[in-house]
Amino acid sequence: MNQLYTHQPFISFYTMAIYFDNSATTSLSAPVLEALLPYFTQHFGNASSSHWAGREAKKVIQSSRRQIADLLTINPEEIIFTSGGTEADNFALKSSIQQYNIRHVLTSKIEHKAVLQPLNQLAQAGRIQLDYVQLDEQGQVSIPDLTQWLEKHPNGLVSLMHANNELGTLLNLEEVAALTRQYGAYVHTDTVQSIGKVPVPLHAVDFATASAHKFRGPKGIGFLYARQGHRLPALLSGGGQEGGQRGGTENIPGIVGLTKALELAITHQTSTIAHLNSLKTHFIDEIQRQIPGVSFNGRCQSFEASLPGLINVAFPLLDGPCSLVEALDQRGIAVSGGSACSNLAGGSHVLQEIPSSFGRENVRFSFGADNTFAEVNEVLAILTELYETEEVSLAL
Repeated sequence: MNQLYTHQPFISFYTMAIYFDNSATTSLSAPVLEALLPYFTQHFGNASSSHWAGREAKKVIQSSRRQIADLLTINPEEIIFTSGGTEADNFALKSSIQQYNIRHVLTSKIEHKAVLQPLNQLAQAGRIQLDYVQLDEQGQVSIPDLTQWLEKHPNGLVSLMHANNELGTLLNLEEVAALTRQYGAYVHTDTVQSIGKVPVPLHAVDFATASAHKFRGPKGIGFLYARQGHRLPALLSGGGQEGGQRGGTENIPGIVGLTKALELAITHQTSTIAHLNSLKTHFIDEIQRQIPGVSFNGRCQSFEASLPGLINVAFPLLDGPCSLVEALDQRGIAVSGGSACSNLAGGSHVLQEIPSSFGRENVRFSFGADNTFAEVNEVLAILTELYETEEVSLAL
């Protein structure tokens, strides 16, 4: 049985603003804004132009590509700039399937919709056979099941995300990629949630994706990593930019902002991880102490097996006109019931695969580098008030 908490009507205004939804998006850092602003005004050339302004813009792209490659220990030619993670995922999947005549794709049911939807479209069109690897109750990939699928369908494509956007669960990319390659299959991974936040072994995979707004860069810019030797047909046809692999005028301010944001994220990665894990430890310890009946979805309690700063909590149900996410929003606290994208699509397909989340108030808290212990304590106090001062009843 689950505890059901009733409560008084929610207030409709707030006097504070606390942002704990950094997995949805992050604020643009001041150094990034400073770096990209001149490329809206002074250095505004089109990199496809043959005059001095175009040449200057092209040099900026080349310099940024080299800097990103150095930061990630990859080659500059392995980077293709895109409008973000969704385009990059679609590009990697659709173009690799076309290029290599792939007939079988293996993924999981908790991938981002930017992976699941294009794969489902291709499967419905009869272009590929699509199957799903088994997951355990914490959302981790079953290696024995993955092996069985690869034995049955070698030479296909495996698409598994490095860090789940709702649970924070980390995949051992090197283990999965090594196993997959034994069967002649290609490996795509969505690293939108992990690039800049934790070390990512890009060398282990064929294709990976990133989006700047997840690590304090601007929205509308990302990239596809395509390991050397892969040349994919363009998903977007047009002017032949990005070496003919992605048509469209390059987003110079976005590329500059992405590069600066990634530089800052990786330079400060060790200290940021330590800070986020300190906030995470404090929050987990206090929420368990203050609110009976809470549990955690996935393996978000583990530092080794999950993203720093991301916690997905299963709370007892509240009996009232709003969900717990809405109750916190009305008090000025931004959190998520799943991912930002799942909120638009009518519910979390990820949590539907995690039995422990059923019949619970599931809330994702994702801290950023600028969040403080004072903010965590304020949110803990509000959560405790919501559950402590209300009449408690039992519900099946």
